[in-house]
Amino acid sequence: MTTRLNPITTPRHELRAEKARRNKEAALNAFIGKKADIDEMLARLQALSDDHFNAHPDEINWGDVGTLEHYASLLKRITDSAFGEGEHAE
Repeated sequence: MTTRLNPITTPRHELRAEKARRNKEAALNAFIGKKADIDEMLARLQALSDDHFNAHPDEINWGDVGTLEHYASLLKRITDSAFGEGEHAE
């Protein structure tokens, strides 16, 4: 349980410090939540890739190639951004 500071009796600098602490804690919790979302998506993509994107070798066509090209281009945008490469290179 969090004790809230009384704004009438608590010095202003303590109120600001407490607000900053709560804000930092909220940001950390949001970061951890988004990381968990990404980890889940990556695990699902890896499982789909391990299963050859649900494609059977005898049924592969150029539409399947186009779909993988689309996936690869989206992932490249993400990796370029994350690693400062491509259009995100300095």
